[in-house]
Amino acid sequence: MLFRTHGGQLRMSDALTLGISRYRLYQLRDEGIIEVVSRGIYRLTELPTISNPDLVTIALRYPNAVICLVSALAWHEMTTQIPHAVTVAVPPNTRLPVLDYPPIKAYRFATPAFNAGVEKINIDSITIRIYNAEKTLVDCFKFRNKIGMDVVIEALQLYRRRKHLNLPALLRYASICRVEKVMRPYLEAIL
Repeated sequence: MLFRTHGGQLRMSDALTLGISRYRLYQLRDEGIIEVVSRGIYRLTELPTISNPDLVTIALRYPNAVICLVSALAWHEMTTQIPHAVTVAVPPNTRLPVLDYPPIKAYRFATPAFNAGVEKINIDSITIRIYNAEKTLVDCFKFRNKIGMDVVIEALQLYRRRKHLNLPALLRYASICRVEKVMRPYLEAIL
């Protein structure tokens, strides 16, 4: 079956391209062989449960989006906040993603800021694009008025407790995102 050769999960558009008809997808769903993860995303029911279904769904539906801000802070364990929506970055002039579930909040990032600090992680054989800890912290400073300065300060304090602090990377990303002057006093006070 094509699902197994593609990691057990397929988008409907990919299934159609591979020669599986809509009728056959619906038939497999009705027989309990596959299940709907989100609109247009199907996976084999025999697979173990998804460890982080929200991030996997976003990565499958919007493979070019990058997990950012509070969602990335949660992944890097730099916040006590529980994200109410998955926050993603998209390039400029891109249509903002819309999903019923999971809730999604999208931001357009300028091209240099969008491309900087992206790392790829694997969750349940799905590649997820997420900003590294330093870029995430810088982005939080950039969007401090939207997410709240208390979240930013907490993230900075939790970042400081890590064994490996990468000050040159923080300053490089701060320069790319044009928040170096805003960040410098906080970095001097906390680090």
